[in-house]
Amino acid sequence: MIYYFSATGNSRYVAETLSRYFHDPCVSIEDFADVESVDCYPAPGESVGIVSPTYAWGLPVNVREFLEKLVIKAPGQPYLYFVATYGKISGTVDLEVIRILKKTIRRSPDALFGVKMPDTWTPIFDLSSRAKTDKINSAADKQIHDMTELIRAGKERNYIKNKAPELFSFVHKPVYNHLRQTKYFHVEESCIGCGQCAKNCPAHAIEMKDGHPVWVKDRCIACLRCLHHCPEFAIQYGTHTKKHGQYAHK
Repeated sequence: MIYYFSATGNSRYVAETLSRYFHDPCVSIEDFADVESVDCYPAPGESVGIVSPTYAWGLPVNVREFLEKLVIKAPGQPYLYFVATYGKISGTVDLEVIRILKKTIRRSPDALFGVKMPDTWTPIFDLSSRAKTDKINSAADKQIHDMTELIRAGKERNYIKNKAPELFSFVHKPVYNHLRQTKYFHVEESCIGCGQCAKNCPAHAIEMKDGHPVWVKDRCIACLRCLHHCPEFAIQYGTHTKKHGQYAHK
């Protein structure tokens, strides 16, 4: 079983590649947003994988909540692995995952992996060059291939690279909670009122009012799915996203 969260397609691509390789079911973490417990029943010999992007050096809030609800119901201990997709650095996401799972299922992942992909936080990073993102994703394919071989062999190790000092684990939540404030979003006049942003927001933070999106929660997941998938690129965050472009894994 492979669980994933993805806003722009990076983590979904990794999860679906692993799913095809191992013939394991693949399901979105969003499907479990409203349940109290995530009961996982892996088949005999089936591993359990979790794939997540890295936000502000740590886990997205919905992935954190998912891990806190996860219950693995199987005889013995199935091989458990975690994959972080990240842009510049993976931060301390590995420490956060280990801490949560030790508390909830009383064990650490057998292996942790990282896949470097385009950083979709366009308030800072420029993704306007398709050639640039294609080059990064081409290199990511090699990383994914190497990872599948390690998983197949049942290797046990923390393989995540480009980590940050442990100090970052203490600043992740305050920084992330600051970035999650929906007051930084705005809508340009080019909006056609299609409603895709409201329909697809994983935090249900957007509603359509008078034909235009309105953020009805103070905070969201800060995944920027609304921005990157807007057909008119009418949704912006802060002052720099317009020039940094939109991105979706091809």
